[in-house]
Amino acid sequence: MSEQEKNTVQTEEGALSVKKLTFWEAALIIVGANIGAGILGLAYSARKAGWPILLMWLLIAGVCTTVSMLYVAETTLRTKKPMQLPGLAERYVGKAGAVLVFISVCANSIGCMISYTSGSGDILAELLGVTAPVGSLIFTIPAVLVVWFGLKATGIAEKFISSGMIVLLLLIIGASFLSGKADISRAIYTNWAFAVPVFNVAIFCYIAQYAVPELARGLRHNAPALPKAITTGMLITGVLLALVPLAVISLTGPENVTEVATLAWGQALGSWALFAANLFALCAMMTSYWAVGGSMLTNIVDMFKFKNENDVKTRVLSILCVIIPPFVLAYSGLVSFVDAIYLAGTFGGVIMSILPALMVNSARKNGDMEPAWKCGWYASRWTQAIIIVLFCAAALYAIFDLIGLLPSAW
Repeated sequence: MSEQEKNTVQTEEGALSVKKLTFWEAALIIVGANIGAGILGLAYSARKAGWPILLMWLLIAGVCTTVSMLYVAETTLRTKKPMQLPGLAERYVGKAGAVLVFISVCANSIGCMISYTSGSGDILAELLGVTAPVGSLIFTIPAVLVVWFGLKATGIAEKFISSGMIVLLLLIIGASFLSGKADISRAIYTNWAFAVPVFNVAIFCYIAQYAVPELARGLRHNAPALPKAITTGMLITGVLLALVPLAVISLTGPENVTEVATLAWGQALGSWALFAANLFALCAMMTSYWAVGGSMLTNIVDMFKFKNENDVKTRVLSILCVIIPPFVLAYSGLVSFVDAIYLAGTFGGVIMSILPALMVNSARKNGDMEPAWKCGWYASRWTQAIIIVLFCAAALYAIFDLIGLLPSAW
């Protein structure tokens, strides 16, 4: 038997079909999912606390989220039938777990897509001279088309657009530091009174947790590549998340940072940078929309036990659930760009810190098979407890923040 055959996970076809992904398609789905609205709001949300505090939270949130994602990866590799998070949670934790995960997926996905919808509308309104709702429609239509065509289409699109997006981003960051206008000392300050809320935004920026079952579905033919793709994608994400706010705050100073960071870049570097930065922003939001929208669509199929994700009626109904709520909320005036990021990261983070730990513990006892790869020491109970306590404490702060008992970060 070849090494490839040994690594292949036995699969039962269900409502979710299996489409093969390459290593880099999977890794760049992680990058594309993570590098979206969150990276554009990081500088603004951290401007009172300071960049060193942001960097600390990015490291902590990145490590904790990666570990949590690896719990989900092992759980999927112990399960023959391809499932999304609600299906996995129901099997290994129970119906309540499935409902909580589904609520978390929807809250986080809708929070993401509110920020993509409003952010893209603002950018296209500035670039094209249209109204913001029309700009959002111009963005949403091509985004939805890729989601419609499914996992493999998303993987291919992510590989090309994410690669170009990374190059474009590095170009703008380089130009920021070489412009003569940047001063890193503007970003190197700390104010611990505003530190904790920044953690919740950092959690949001590692939103790709929800894509893990999708990646597992695409890499079942090469199971050991799954954790490598996850960690590679998260490492690339962490570097980019740290560099963008450092460049923006160094360039403009904390007092001039805009809610969507690309506008501050344009104001500081000129019209070419405004165009390039906004092109990056649109690519970032587009790639995130593909990953998050596709994940939400298949979660709906899984949660409501539709017969087949490729059935046209099922797909139309699920797509409408993905498109309509974020669009309505984005223009309701109820939720701002950064608030959508903050709230989605906070409460989605709590559920996604607890459930993956419970799932992997149960899957080790009740799974279908021994996987070709499994988590190491970081799946110990003490590690799981630290992650859960950290994320729950951040959510508790957010509750006190909302009712005005603790200081907001922006």
